[in-house]
Amino acid sequence: MYVIALETTERIGSVAALSGGKVLAEQRLPPDQRSAGSLASGLRDLLDAVGCHPGQIDLVATCIGPGSFTGLRVGVTAAKLLAYCAGADVLGVDTLEVIAAGCPEDVQALSVAVDAQRGQVVAGAFQRDAQGWPVATGEAQLVDIDAWLRSLPPGTVLGGPILRKIAQRVPQGVKVLAPQCWAPSAAVLARLAEHHHAAGRRDDLWKLVPRY
Repeated sequence: MYVIALETTERIGSVAALSGGKVLAEQRLPPDQRSAGSLASGLRDLLDAVGCHPGQIDLVATCIGPGSFTGLRVGVTAAKLLAYCAGADVLGVDTLEVIAAGCPEDVQALSVAVDAQRGQVVAGAFQRDAQGWPVATGEAQLVDIDAWLRSLPPGTVLGGPILRKIAQRVPQGVKVLAPQCWAPSAAVLARLAEHHHAAGRRDDLWKLVPRY
């Protein structure tokens, strides 16, 4: 089974290929171009690198948000088009869940947030299940940054790209994960999508839309 993952929630995205539970390759898209201009060539290079023909693709996965308006539209549209052309399944995965899945395995619970602009974040909390996968403990919330920071009890573990802006403002007693755990990656998205697909989850090609 080939899984192709497109991660474009931020200005610079990444693509990855997975087969048999193993990430075959992950490529970060060029930093001097937005995903809209680099995704097609990056995807072609990825398929060439792993020797995968589009007809061999079984599942195309993409982050559906929250995230960048343009990035999400590009990623979801490309994923749907690729899945349609390849005759593959398509699956959209929550961005916060992808970030949580990429945190160290010894972190059992954490909060994740992305920048919603205008002084706000979209934040969610996760707990690992018995198999080690992150499970949301409630609905993600759109909240003012200051209010969110005040709500974090000591001992909370934090991840997410909002930390690039506010890491120095985190309350005492709250742990901030290393910067490499702040952003979603296509490799983690591929693993998470394969897990959901094996559990029977699918998305409707015609109804899948971004969640900004």
